[in-house]
Amino acid sequence: LRLADFGVLHRNELSGALTGLTRVRRFQQDDAHIYCTVQQIKGEVRGVLELIERVYKIFGMTFSLCLSTRPETKIGDDSLWDKAEKLMEEALNDFGKPWKLNPGDGAFYGPKIDVRVYDALERPHQCATVQLDFNLPNRFDLSYIGQGSEAKDGLGPNASEAERQLAEGGRLRPVMIHRAVLGSVERMIAILTEHYAGKWPLFLSPRQLVVVPVTKEQLAYAEELRELFHSEGFHVDVDETLNKLPKMILNAQKAQYNYILVVGRNEVTDRAVNVRLRTGVERGLQSVDDFIAHIKAERAACGVGFEMETAAPAAAK
Repeated sequence: LRLADFGVLHRNELSGALTGLTRVRRFQQDDAHIYCTVQQIKGEVRGVLELIERVYKIFGMTFSLCLSTRPETKIGDDSLWDKAEKLMEEALNDFGKPWKLNPGDGAFYGPKIDVRVYDALERPHQCATVQLDFNLPNRFDLSYIGQGSEAKDGLGPNASEAERQLAEGGRLRPVMIHRAVLGSVERMIAILTEHYAGKWPLFLSPRQLVVVPVTKEQLAYAEELRELFHSEGFHVDVDETLNKLPKMILNAQKAQYNYILVVGRNEVTDRAVNVRLRTGVERGLQSVDDFIAHIKAERAACGVGFEMETAAPAAAK
């Protein structure tokens, strides 16, 4: 049973500890709780790790993994901890990425995998997490019906009276897996802002396109393009200041628009746009249909495969 939500959370942080978006009192977290059997731990943990890898690959960020095992103060039977830790080790090994062991640093309610994410400057951030929880299923008296004598066979030597009573009825306690991929969404926005240095990729950018008419005669065409791009799901502005063309282009570059679309008399006649990037690269004349097809493909790919096209030109030697 997998349940996920982006619920609003509140934490009464001290006023001196509040820092921009990285530490706030009200935030949202991509929290999920997976209820499974002990035998399913390995597969579920590996699935979460694959999700984490897929998400951070899109962002162009690397990460490291660390397995934190049972602390001195813990709950649950040692045999259950042994099995859970072994299954998490197997999941990490199957995942195929290097990982380290951090003995004794797990939560009191179960072992956990700490995921450290690294931004473009190789700074570490604790965002994603995978934690096993033996405590909450007990506190909420959760159970499921086992197969055959599975419930009685699975009892450890130090099983509690409550667990023995469950086993008599053929029932077992599930294990809960806490997982977060982004962690706090607000904090992740701050991290990504630093990671991209404010140069957001097209699929995340709040300023995707700007149409720059050369003269007031092209304003009507610019407005037509705005409506067209907007209908395709893109954020687009029109520079209506009618300043000199170099100044309008410079302002668009400073505002970090992904694409600057200059339209003059020829572009209106040919139903085209003259494409520039915020890096100063000029892509030249493109038909409106071809340009829409290109940016839709870039957005769908989350920018993967388009990095060289949107990169700044190499400095001359």
